[in-house]
Amino acid sequence: MDLPTRPEFQLDRIAQSKREVAAKNLKIACVSSSAYMHEADPEKRKQQIADAKRFIDLASALGVPNVRVFGNKIEGPKDQVIARVASGLQELGVYAGERGVTVIVESHGDFTDSPTLLDILTRADSPHVGLLWDAHHTFVDGKEEPEVTVQKLGKYIRHTHLKDSVPSADGRHYVLTGRGDVPVRRQIEVLAASGYKGCYTFEWEKVWHPDLEEPEIAIADYAEFMRKVQAGDPTPSKTN
Repeated sequence: MDLPTRPEFQLDRIAQSKREVAAKNLKIACVSSSAYMHEADPEKRKQQIADAKRFIDLASALGVPNVRVFGNKIEGPKDQVIARVASGLQELGVYAGERGVTVIVESHGDFTDSPTLLDILTRADSPHVGLLWDAHHTFVDGKEEPEVTVQKLGKYIRHTHLKDSVPSADGRHYVLTGRGDVPVRRQIEVLAASGYKGCYTFEWEKVWHPDLEEPEIAIADYAEFMRKVQAGDPTPSKTN
């Protein structure tokens, strides 16, 4: 998963890789790092910032607009953690802006509610820093309806993750789009109505949840769901 180390993305191969992607009429919407900005230890923090910059360099070389990072955890006084995350994003925003890239922090981990995310993004105060809205997490973990999230954070949203789930004995279980209790259709419609121009990305985490349906099934099912939403079908699924 450490994309910058992949042979396809080395200097002698990256031009070929770009041609192969374009030949399939595909575009890469985001390069997703796992760098996290909450780290307090100076050396570990330096490593996380450096890791994010490697991914920014890759995105720039590929002509990809966005690089994902995490806030991740709130360890210690919340205001201090928020300040560290915002400071990291601000530093990365400067680096990314010089390379035509935007750094987007995902609503994930301990950062899934609008007040906290808004505080971070306001403090980062950079045109090259935005939000990756994981709409599942703000609804399930942040306990927010999509109308609330988009009203508060819509101007920062550059990219979106969509997935559906149902309650289970150990928390939540991911299901095919529209079969769960996450209001996926409403999330799409509210965001579209706000003027959003970014991508809707289907996230199917089989690498961490091997019991899930095969991606060949889940991705095709998501595509059909999205076609029905786009066509205005009032009942693209049982629940959304």
